[in-house]
Amino acid sequence: MTENYIYAPEHNIEGGFRCKVPLPGSRQIFMIDGGVQGTGRPLDIRFEKGKIYEESLQVISIRTEKHPEDISARTSFHFGEGSSARLILCSHTFAENPFRTDEETDITLEAGASADIVIMQNEHNRATHNTRYNVRIAEGASLRAVILTIHGGTISNDLTVSLDGRHASCDISGLYLVDGTQSVTNTLKVLHRVPECHSRELFKGILDNSAKAAFTGLIHVFPDAQKTEAYQECHNLLLDRNARAFAQPQLEIYADDVKCSHGATNGRLNEDELFYMRSRGIPLKEAKVLQQLAFAYAVLDKIGSPELKERMAALTERRLRGEFTDCKSCCRNCC
Repeated sequence: MTENYIYAPEHNIEGGFRCKVPLPGSRQIFMIDGGVQGTGRPLDIRFEKGKIYEESLQVISIRTEKHPEDISARTSFHFGEGSSARLILCSHTFAENPFRTDEETDITLEAGASADIVIMQNEHNRATHNTRYNVRIAEGASLRAVILTIHGGTISNDLTVSLDGRHASCDISGLYLVDGTQSVTNTLKVLHRVPECHSRELFKGILDNSAKAAFTGLIHVFPDAQKTEAYQECHNLLLDRNARAFAQPQLEIYADDVKCSHGATNGRLNEDELFYMRSRGIPLKEAKVLQQLAFAYAVLDKIGSPELKERMAALTERRLRGEFTDCKSCCRNCC
């Protein structure tokens, strides 16, 4: 492979990748057309038992015109017992080709491990990206994950989370911003196999034009999983009457002593709030953006790092203000 992408946020270096998402001092690994840069091999990351990793690890996946064919990629992240680490997983397209990427990601948390993962998807309108996440969480381990779909033609995220040990927990959130004819699908299955585990899911979408979004969520509580607490929500904001959002929250409960809930809503901008802001001198266009940002912030607020939260909020605002029109093809400097 001849690619040599580097992390160069402040310099316009030819062949460089000017990503401003990662925090200072974070480490980067590039995945070029499905393989680790320089080797082409699948990515397998193992965090050592008992080690607390202070710096974030960012994995940047890039599709290029050198491999326009459909590809399958596989990544694996293993958090050793008692370890703690932060991941940022980004996907981008660097050419106008109609890319299709099918990806499988395995995430394993051993007993007492802690993982904080932010997934940022930003691809052009001709890209199709399907990702299956297989997550296993052992006793006392905790996962916090935020999936931000900033831009993409057809995006699909399929997550299966298995809570395998007592006091295991997961908090999974998603925010998807789609317009034009874009489509995003989020499928989430959380399996409560043992007692005293907690899960919480919150997905929110903002849809404009003829965009489509679908959410299917299942919380499955096994017969032995007493003292389970599980909550699931999906909310969509429709900016155009041609936009379509489908939500199917589901509960399958086979235990008696549990606390579980689920719900879904589709709505539009609040006219009373818009009227109030306009009466205070805020232009209508700005009032609409502010209301959308307030809607999205419930998910952005799940990001643990204040600095990363601020950068992701800025990306979201730029997207809502229509500054990502170049992403119809590709824009290296958009984030």
